[in-house]
Amino acid sequence: MQQTAYIERMVDLVDPAANVLLNMTQAEAAEAVASGDADRVGAIDGQFAIVQKRGNIVRLARSIGRPLRYFLAKQIDGPCLIVAERMDEILAQLKKDGLDDQFHPSYTRMVPAHHLVEIALVGCPDPNPKYERFLTPARNSLSTDLDEIGRAYIGAVADEMSKWLDTIDDKAPLGVLFSGGIDSGAVFLVLYHLLLQRGESPTRLKAFTLAVDGRSADSEQASRFLSEMDLAMFLEVVDVPHTEIDFRDAVRIVEDYKPLDVQSATMALTLCKAIRQRYPDWKYLVDGDGGDENLKDYPIEENPELTIRSVLNNLMLYQEGWGVDAIKHSLVYSGGQSRGHVRSYAPGRALGFCGFSPFALPRVIDVAESIPFIELTDWDHEKLYALKGAIVRRGVEQITEWTMPIFEKRRFQRGAVDHVGFDSVFPHDDFEYREAFDEVFALK
Repeated sequence: MQQTAYIERMVDLVDPAANVLLNMTQAEAAEAVASGDADRVGAIDGQFAIVQKRGNIVRLARSIGRPLRYFLAKQIDGPCLIVAERMDEILAQLKKDGLDDQFHPSYTRMVPAHHLVEIALVGCPDPNPKYERFLTPARNSLSTDLDEIGRAYIGAVADEMSKWLDTIDDKAPLGVLFSGGIDSGAVFLVLYHLLLQRGESPTRLKAFTLAVDGRSADSEQASRFLSEMDLAMFLEVVDVPHTEIDFRDAVRIVEDYKPLDVQSATMALTLCKAIRQRYPDWKYLVDGDGGDENLKDYPIEENPELTIRSVLNNLMLYQEGWGVDAIKHSLVYSGGQSRGHVRSYAPGRALGFCGFSPFALPRVIDVAESIPFIELTDWDHEKLYALKGAIVRRGVEQITEWTMPIFEKRRFQRGAVDHVGFDSVFPHDDFEYREAFDEVFALK
């Protein structure tokens, strides 16, 4: 019997211009992924999502900073793999090819961050992808000296931000999505320090803070932070009425229904829309997303699935979730910040901004995972929660010589609007988020 000769096809909808590569060209990074050598992929410094096809083998890799999805469609002649950032881009391509009857959002797959994924297009049945990790931090390799840890951690952030500045116009305005919290505060101060160090004008810098209906805890905190640093002239509070906020818009943009991420994305989208209205040509936005994950600063008590032992014993748990080999790993969304970072990335991307998240870069995560958390906390929750402020404050002081104020942790969606406004903007029933997602793809 004559064997069927399959014709494999790949449609690459990923925009390489959205990559932020800090140590090599787009072509060099693409070749590293195409090689199938995880060590070469691990050498890529920056924020990236890359897909390459060699024969019938497709290889994909991404950092946390960019989403990367794929969908395998069936044609008479053979498989068709569509790769894109978004579900709606995949659906649009399927409609163009007359294959949209095969689509369902649950059939899409997210490339897990920090893994080289290999897919063989060989026809029916298709084998599962192969995963090979390209980022494997050496855990507990730093001493317990908080000054040393802070210098290494914020030093890595400063190095990456300096490389990023090398890649952009030295006159371009720079915006920081700013709450006055630990992460956005560190990003702002390091960026300001770097501009001065490089002899570039700091007047290109702004700290954008959202306030809903005239005031917010974040705007008050941001004002206090910058006033204490004698930098209040950089603050721009963006006031938006709650009537202009619709969480359904964020569901459509992030293509997810997880309440906390949708709530955060709603506020990010609101702020980005307002900045775009004020500054039609603004391009670059920097944020502090990833800082909580790096220093494991989430209230463990709020998640019944977690214990302090699971948090401290599992490599990059907050960044990657339980891992690609775990039962609870989501093929559709991946896990941890690998899923949730879309809350920061997608709103800016949808409004034409080029976002940059230094805390989410592999080089910075690598340093964070080298911190000896168990030895420093002795499994104590309160010691763990206090650790982030101590490390970042010391690091910023050593890199910039400024002592930054430290305020109590607050989620973005809670800081931008008071509790009355929050209840008027967001549903009480989590199922409403899922209903909004279903409506996006006409699943009801």
